[in-house]
Amino acid sequence: MNGPRRSALLASVRPMLEPDERIEVVTIVTTSPVSLGRTTAFALASAVVSGGGMTMAPAPTAMHLVMTDRRFFLFRGEPMVVWPRELVMTFPRAGLVRSEIDDRKINSSFVLSCPGHEESLQLTFSAFGRKKRNQIAAAVPVAG
Repeated sequence: MNGPRRSALLASVRPMLEPDERIEVVTIVTTSPVSLGRTTAFALASAVVSGGGMTMAPAPTAMHLVMTDRRFFLFRGEPMVVWPRELVMTFPRAGLVRSEIDDRKINSSFVLSCPGHEESLQLTFSAFGRKKRNQIAAAVPVAG
């Protein structure tokens, strides 16, 4: 994440922090990964519907993630604008567990969940985000 984008994100987060809450990680993730099969099916369907005149492909949603010593913040990212668009969710770190890291050549991911809750969140990191991924993974224990 470049300097101006990071500064804008931190300016958005700081007013939401509790006293003595520390920011530990700031990075970009995607939260809705799209598989190759799904992309191909969508492209084929759009080509058929348009009579071969056009094809479209779904894209994952870029999110700005901030991890503090107490919680996570996810902001919707806007590729063409420095400022984050909107706060999507905030959730506490306490009680979270994660899956093993699924490490691929292009990207890697793991799933955050809270035991006893049905909801979970898959975070996907680019190959350039492995250092940040490792910092987050080290802060959240593997589900046992």
